[in-house]
Amino acid sequence: MSEASGSIAPAAVPVKRPAGRGRSVELSDELKAYKGVWVFVEHDRGHVHSVSWELVGEARKLADKLGCQVSALLLGGPDEALEKFAAEAFTFGADKAYLMQDPILKGYRNEPFTKGLTDLVNKYQPEILLLGATSMGRDLAGSVATTLLTGLTADCTELRIDPSSNALAATRPTFGGSLYCTIMTLAYRPQMATVRPRVMLMPQADASRSGEIVYDTLGMLESQIVTKLLDFIADASSNKINLPYADVIVTGGKGLKNPENFRQVFELARVLGGEVGATRPCVQAGWVEAERQVGQTGKTVRPKLYIAAGVSGAIQHRVGMEASDVIVAINTDVNAPIFEVAHYGIVGNAMQVLPALTQAFAAHLALRRRQAA
Repeated sequence: MSEASGSIAPAAVPVKRPAGRGRSVELSDELKAYKGVWVFVEHDRGHVHSVSWELVGEARKLADKLGCQVSALLLGGPDEALEKFAAEAFTFGADKAYLMQDPILKGYRNEPFTKGLTDLVNKYQPEILLLGATSMGRDLAGSVATTLLTGLTADCTELRIDPSSNALAATRPTFGGSLYCTIMTLAYRPQMATVRPRVMLMPQADASRSGEIVYDTLGMLESQIVTKLLDFIADASSNKINLPYADVIVTGGKGLKNPENFRQVFELARVLGGEVGATRPCVQAGWVEAERQVGQTGKTVRPKLYIAAGVSGAIQHRVGMEASDVIVAINTDVNAPIFEVAHYGIVGNAMQVLPALTQAFAAHLALRRRQAA
């Protein structure tokens, strides 16, 4: 392990970057020295957000293509378990962890986190920097990219290394989800991207892996920060709807015709012990809360079982659920796009199929409970 001096050091001098917003695709000599794939590890109140481990797994794939290391980046207060989080990052594929602990970094605030992250980037020069597309990650990523004068691709659905340029090729939906575009940051470093939770697979942990921890200092005073963290108030409704982490989701679309028919979705989800999802038209019609929307402008989900009833399967919806382990589609239109991604399709009226499924599952589960007793 290596440790920086305990004294407050001046911020690293930013590397000179291309001026203006021209169409240069050539890296400067200074930026060619940037190597490695970094992941900002988001944690709060003693827990790491799972999207960080998903990104470490994805970073491992990118780094293997580039022949470089994966590093985890952890900022927090002196009493936060950053070393424990670093050890966990190693099990998921990281080779190194950069730790920055300071009382100012206890609880997220944009100013100190932006300074800490940009100082580390300028000092250690990573080629790629990945963050989760969470409330914190989106706020921090935009601020860091602006400060570093580099490119940022948000809400990516795929990350890969372009073989012709060795640049990060970041793919995301555009034009309301009707098209996919791939963006490359050719003349700037680091290349930055954010990815929503549950878009990437959770990597398998390898308890035998370890890595190097590098300690650094923030060098910032509380008086330099405009915002103050006064208190933390938990969201009283945070446990009510948790679509991204549900193992079973039953989603209804406008094919159910009205909110009364949509209640059948709730009935089936209740029997299966799952969550209820919805398409954007259902949310806009006021049938269900916005927190239940699945798709490009809603939640990205990856359940073990996804049942889509009366859902046509527009690309805006499919981008949020097509990675589910098993997809069952119910629709009267045999040519509905949802059948293109479904593992099992039922061509029929959802208002008739849903009650039948609910009854069949209830009877099957009741039988299993009796046999277990």
